[in-house]
Amino acid sequence: MASSSAANVMLAIHEKKTSPTDLYRPLRLYIASAYSEREAAAADDDLAAVRDLRAAVEQPSLPDPSSLEQRRDALLAYARALALVEPRFPISPDRGHVHSLTFTWHDAFKTNKKASLASVHLEKAAVLFNLGAVYSQIALAADRTTDVGIRTACGSFQSAAGAFAWMRESGVAAKAVAAGATTVDVTPECAAMLEKLMLAQAQECFFEKVIAGGKPPALCSKVARQVGIFYEEAYAALSAAPLSQHFDKTWVSHVQLKAAQFYADACYRCSLDLHEKEEIAQEIARLKIGISALADAKKAARGVAAPLLDSVNKLESNMKTNLERAMKENDRVYLMRVPDASSLGALPAASLVKPTSLAEVLDASKERLFSSLVPDGSMKALSKYTEMVDNIIRTQAEKLQQASEITRVRLKEMDLPDSILSLEGNITLPLDLKEDVEAVQISGGPAGLEAELQQLRDLSRVNQELLVQTEEMLQKEANEDAQFRTQFGSRWTRPQSSTLTKNIQDRLNLFASNLKTAGDSDSQIERGLKESYPLMSILDRRPIESALPSISRPIMSLDGNEDAIVGALKQSLRQLESLGAQRAGLEDMLKEMKRKDDILPKLMAGVGSHDDLFKKEISKYDPVCAEIADNIVAQEQLLLQIQAQNEQFAAVFNLEDYKVARERCFKQIAAAVAKYRDIKKNINEGLNFYVTLQEAIGKIKQQCSDFIMTRNIQCREMIEDVQKKLAAKQACRGTLPLHQIRTVHHHRHHRMLRMLRVPTVYHLGVIQDLGTLSPSQDLLTHSHTQPMARHRNSLRMVHRNSLHMVHNTLVTTSSRCISHLPTMTTVNKHILEDGVDSTIIHISRRSHSHHILSHRTIPR
Repeated sequence: MASSSAANVMLAIHEKKTSPTDLYRPLRLYIASAYSEREAAAADDDLAAVRDLRAAVEQPSLPDPSSLEQRRDALLAYARALALVEPRFPISPDRGHVHSLTFTWHDAFKTNKKASLASVHLEKAAVLFNLGAVYSQIALAADRTTDVGIRTACGSFQSAAGAFAWMRESGVAAKAVAAGATTVDVTPECAAMLEKLMLAQAQECFFEKVIAGGKPPALCSKVARQVGIFYEEAYAALSAAPLSQHFDKTWVSHVQLKAAQFYADACYRCSLDLHEKEEIAQEIARLKIGISALADAKKAARGVAAPLLDSVNKLESNMKTNLERAMKENDRVYLMRVPDASSLGALPAASLVKPTSLAEVLDASKERLFSSLVPDGSMKALSKYTEMVDNIIRTQAEKLQQASEITRVRLKEMDLPDSILSLEGNITLPLDLKEDVEAVQISGGPAGLEAELQQLRDLSRVNQELLVQTEEMLQKEANEDAQFRTQFGSRWTRPQSSTLTKNIQDRLNLFASNLKTAGDSDSQIERGLKESYPLMSILDRRPIESALPSISRPIMSLDGNEDAIVGALKQSLRQLESLGAQRAGLEDMLKEMKRKDDILPKLMAGVGSHDDLFKKEISKYDPVCAEIADNIVAQEQLLLQIQAQNEQFAAVFNLEDYKVARERCFKQIAAAVAKYRDIKKNINEGLNFYVTLQEAIGKIKQQCSDFIMTRNIQCREMIEDVQKKLAAKQACRGTLPLHQIRTVHHHRHHRMLRMLRVPTVYHLGVIQDLGTLSPSQDLLTHSHTQPMARHRNSLRMVHRNSLHMVHNTLVTTSSRCISHLPTMTTVNKHILEDGVDSTIIHISRRSHSHHILSHRTIPR
């Protein structure tokens, strides 16, 4: 089957045809015979499923893409089922096996030939062949003029190559031939040829893509050359037995002409690149070579598709045109000698494709068909064999690990390869010390400590300022209290400020003492940083390895063989490293061998004794075990050689002095890291102390503010009380006219308001309900005519009126959003004493009501 496009013609593979085969009855009879009728009945569904899968494979496929995809899925499902059938059902002509089951398959390239065998290997090989054929048909059906189509075609051709590669590499093709398969299409040689053909066409898809994308000629030449190489390999296989007499001549001619076409195309693209570089002589040579290859291939090609021949002729015409132009330019301008073809190097190639692994899609480990059909004897034998393999793997792995550990310890004792690296300037720190230095450098290094120390100073200053502000607030309140005490004398009966603030003052004194102690500690840290900076400055070296001493060559050389000594030692170390890499590969090889080691089909076949089978199968691990033993012996000999070479190296380069200097530097760096951490720890403790102290002083300052506001309210109440008593006394005696009483009251009242900075928090004594009083009431007009009781009532009303006036003034001043004063309830007056709660009434700024919010205690 062939398909053509504007540029390329490609091939697809026809499927092998088969005859109908009933798997159900022969397999069921075997289950009933080898196991039991009960097991056979339990396996009915699985047997029916396998029969249906085989029937689907027997149906011919349709050419449309959706049918091809369904066909691919059916082949994959049947291939997975065969992977489960093979180890459970020994299909062969032998008595006791499934001997009545025969598979018949026709040759895909010569349909008159067929093979009929009682062998599951023929069935598996045929299914894999058809899977590759269907993948090639899917690729050929894709529209390569679109990006999606060209990706589909390229991927499907690689999957087809993967199917043929799996058929060859897994041994299925060889086993089919060994079982007696007579058709050439399932031989390993045919599978290899088809793999190369599919890879050639997949690479050809990439070539179409780079040409359509306008990629540089040099890249296009490399891609085209690899296409030609794949076609050349396929043509070589077609020209050799057993394929040379099997395929139609048009197939051979197609592959041969394709190989020449893409070799010539690579020459053509290369000549374009040479023309851009003005290398006219080589351009002419490449064009001549390509044209000659096309001419030879066209002579031998017979019966190729017309589109392919047209494509070749077009390429040949373009090359001849360019050759004529290049020769004229060379004759007229460049006058360069054209090199012979034999003097030119091979064209470079770039492979962009590979066979797609089908391991995942063919993995039957998740399938549940016939999962119960494993004989007990086979399971026990398999378990025994697995234990034997595990013991080999474990023993050899221990030997490999021990050898690696011996190498590590011996090299460390000889200070290798560190001493060689030091000689070359590639000095390294011990890993833990390097991590410590990197942590120091990331955190800012020694230079960053000065910035943190400045933060310490700033926090100390802020705390000192807060402390001074708090003390000044208390002192100011105490001074005002003393002023009023002097003014009013014995009538000023409230407790002295010093009595009430004793505990607060004690705490402030304690804070001041703490600040002084902290300041002393800060000074010690600062001195420590200054004194230790020369030591820690080594941590600022970047990279830190630049601070380490290096091995220097001897000033005077007696025989001048230093380079030879170093070279021999380095060569031995490279050999030792190769041995280590070989050990890792051997261990992986053992694990991979174990993973692929499945002897269940052989166990279930029942040929010979289990012990003989185990001995034969376990022997395949012997070569790897021998390689491990040789590796260990070679390593021991090499270590002795390295030891002798290192002694000579140490003597010539005076390694002892270098080691002493290096260890001294390591200790200096470690000491610098320790000192840095110590200073940083002290600074961090200081920062935490100051932050905590700042919060504590802030709380004390707020308590002092509350206390001062409370004292101011108390002061106002006492002033009013004293003024009322004086006013009432003078009014009773008639010593002052009414207008003077009002004037005195008015001026004292406003002076008191000026003295008080109206707060938003009040500490009030007994407050009567002021809601019904008018600020304009004059309650002193009857002071001379009313009895003493009415006189006392008048004084109470004066008191209430004054409080009402004060309240209005306070509300107006402290909160512009409060328009009136609601009724105030009576709260008990508490004298602010040591450790006693003081009731704080807050005026809410968000509402027009008074609430007793909290009892705030000034702590001791």
